[in-house]
Amino acid sequence: MLSKVAVVLFEKLAMFEFGVVCEVFGLDRTADGLPGFDFKVCGVEPGRPLASTTPGVTVTPAHDLAETGDADLVVIPAAPVQVLTGPIDARLIEAVREAHRAGATVLTVCSGAFLAGEAGLLNGRKCTTHWRYADQLAERYPEATVDPDVLFVDEGDLITSAGTAAGIDACLHLVRREIGSAAANGIARRMVVPPQRDGGQRQFIERPVPECSSDNLGDILEWMTEHLDRPMTVDELAARAAMSTRTFARRFAAETGTTPVKWLTTQRILHAKHLLEDTPLGLEQIAARCGFGSAALLRHHFQRQIGLAPVEYRRRFGRRPAG
Repeated sequence: MLSKVAVVLFEKLAMFEFGVVCEVFGLDRTADGLPGFDFKVCGVEPGRPLASTTPGVTVTPAHDLAETGDADLVVIPAAPVQVLTGPIDARLIEAVREAHRAGATVLTVCSGAFLAGEAGLLNGRKCTTHWRYADQLAERYPEATVDPDVLFVDEGDLITSAGTAAGIDACLHLVRREIGSAAANGIARRMVVPPQRDGGQRQFIERPVPECSSDNLGDILEWMTEHLDRPMTVDELAARAAMSTRTFARRFAAETGTTPVKWLTTQRILHAKHLLEDTPLGLEQIAARCGFGSAALLRHHFQRQIGLAPVEYRRRFGRRPAG
């Protein structure tokens, strides 16, 4: 049963992510028939104001870390990554670790996953964070399996979520899992947010063209993005770059972290997203402009990479007609 919720605070707290946790667990909505939680805001030194990422705004925890000892849920909000990868008070790390050992579920929002990593909770587990920090999280905690695309990952006693609003999804998911859909839907209605976005849904991120140390390869990437409608083979791209196919493939992977075919498919999907959002073009027209050749092929790659069918993506994100 989800009854006592403890939030652990630290310097340079991200206000939005903290606010998300307060909205879901900290507000008394029992008059509306919604569940109430014993909500504690905890810090190493209760009563001492902590700086936030918002200039001029501080947050003062009212309780010490002992309150995490019997909590059902311990929540770690976000902070700048350099804060959570720098020197962290050992008492904070130990409190999270011991609460988890005592049976608490630990939920992280965005970069809060780094504190869970310091407590050893990511080892051998699947997890996520904001896509901008995923590579750094994976490098710092190599025993973790980091998924950079999903909104949140539920590992039972550990729930990690991606950036900003994905924390709402993770919190509501936990309420649904532990208390039921009626409670989660009621809280979502009060917050005026969708009651459920599945954790496996993609973060809908834009992956920009990477900067390249090789001028030749940089020119090729630019040419590829300007001619997405054209058929391309690795052999042709290598010839354009004046390299052997093998050398081109190796250099391409070193610069971009992926293969030419996968990189090209991602760029085509990004272009398809823009066309779905901003134009009334049909799927066959979009497929032709993006180099997929057919609407069926577009649907296949789009669903696989984005996690939604193109029509559903347009329904959610397409520009509405004026008036």
